[in-house]
Amino acid sequence: MAIKNAIVPVAGLGTRLLPATKSQPKEMLPVGKKPVVQYVVEELENCGIERILFVTGRNKTSIENHFDVDHELMRLLRETGREELIDELKYEQMAVHFLYTRQRRPRGLGDAILYGESFAGREPFVVALGDSILGLHAQSHVVRGMGEVYEQRRAVCVIAVEEVPVDMVSAYGVVKPQSGDDVFVVEDLIEKPSPAEAPSRLAIAARYVFSPRIFEALRETPPDRRGEVQLTDAIRRLIRQGEQVIGVRLRAAESRYDIGSFESYFNAFMEFALTDPEHGAKLRQRLERWLHETH
Repeated sequence: MAIKNAIVPVAGLGTRLLPATKSQPKEMLPVGKKPVVQYVVEELENCGIERILFVTGRNKTSIENHFDVDHELMRLLRETGREELIDELKYEQMAVHFLYTRQRRPRGLGDAILYGESFAGREPFVVALGDSILGLHAQSHVVRGMGEVYEQRRAVCVIAVEEVPVDMVSAYGVVKPQSGDDVFVVEDLIEKPSPAEAPSRLAIAARYVFSPRIFEALRETPPDRRGEVQLTDAIRRLIRQGEQVIGVRLRAAESRYDIGSFESYFNAFMEFALTDPEHGAKLRQRLERWLHETH
């Protein structure tokens, strides 16, 4: 059974990217030619997802506007002889049905996913964080592979993971693998551990496949000291109840671009811009010339 539904949480405040995110969602920041969330949606469509629920928050209406068909803009482009730009709007014709709901209070990722319970119903579903791109220019099919692992292993949850430097483990949820295989049983996981506490360097990479059992686990998970319901705590609860959780390592070509800080955002933007098929070569020449002149 192919998984057709995905929940994309985009309700975060993006405070680490202020002032850029004061009046626009971090998910709408451009990386190369496209906003972050467009890459996420195109990746999901390429993996067979047909329905996406965005869990939004305040000041997120530009995400809804971005995926609407803009007939006035199309008419203007035709009337002014700029039909070639219409190709840039092809994403509006994606065979994906979009739905939106709002997280009323910022109570964490786990709480945001609970808003999708009636959307998911009794079917398995994908969760894809709206501020993380997988693969250069979103050329990743890991979600499709995770769905296959979900069915083959009869797991309650499948998690994408990526090895990160030890000094970065405190920024992510980190898993304890049962083996060194690319597909492995997750024995435990912990949210944002210190390097000393981290059970490995395998960080959760912003993509999940869930059984509807996650909703019950989320309701049973108490908020942390900041009042947030942590998704990792709910998954950990499932593990302790004897459920099988599987980790899938990202391939080298599917590395994560996490738009969570200015450093990671700048890195992503530069790599996408420098590899752009139209502008990348000239940009690289300018960059090399500038580096030579300044050093």
